[in-house]
Amino acid sequence: MDSIPLTALKKGQQAVIQYIDDETVNAVLNEMGFLPLQVIILENIAPLGDPLVINNRDYSLSIRKSEAQHIFVTLIQ
Repeated sequence: MDSIPLTALKKGQQAVIQYIDDETVNAVLNEMGFLPLQVIILENIAPLGDPLVINNRDYSLSIRKSEAQHIFVTLIQ
């Protein structure tokens, strides 16, 4: 299955993080617990589309759409 950017998910969808394609974003997100092969859920999208609220290991985290476009995931069916 091909990887898609996190920004392509719809509210409520689950996915597995495959990779982050920007080194700066990767460093920051790794510190916040975004690691490859981790299951995440897109909990909410702000009314204007930015930020996104992601559930990551029992906590919610808001990230900018500009950061989310660098996170590539595969959907969980």
